[in-house]
Amino acid sequence: MERRRFIRTCSYATVGVPLLGTALLSCGSIHYATSIRSENKLVIARSEFLQLKKDRTVVRDRVLVRSETFKFPICVNRISDEEYNAVLLECTHRGCELNVGGGIYSCPCHGSEFSEKGKLLEGPAEQDLLIFRTGMDNENIYIYLS
Repeated sequence: MERRRFIRTCSYATVGVPLLGTALLSCGSIHYATSIRSENKLVIARSEFLQLKKDRTVVRDRVLVRSETFKFPICVNRISDEEYNAVLLECTHRGCELNVGGGIYSCPCHGSEFSEKGKLLEGPAEQDLLIFRTGMDNENIYIYLS
């Protein structure tokens, strides 16, 4: 392969690969749920986990929630119909916002990884994530902030 063609091909790959990655990630976008603050808790409708796709309803694995109390979102994971957990997406190493995907939370700053239940899997972080107690009734999920 001649030098110019090689450089052009490498340039296309340098630009194209990140764009392709972004496009693929956008296919599995994460839903930001609407919440209501009530005393020391956030209230989320259980219906936030339902998504209409074509002619069927799909249940989301997780939703994100913003709170005035925290700089970063809270990820609410659906474990089963009757169990949810809530984890603050702030790395315990240096306070970077965590990425969600592939069954783990990963820190883009220094590479720490955590399970969906907030347990530390890989450092340099040394602590688990902040986990919130949750509750539910027939219509809502409750995230207790204190």
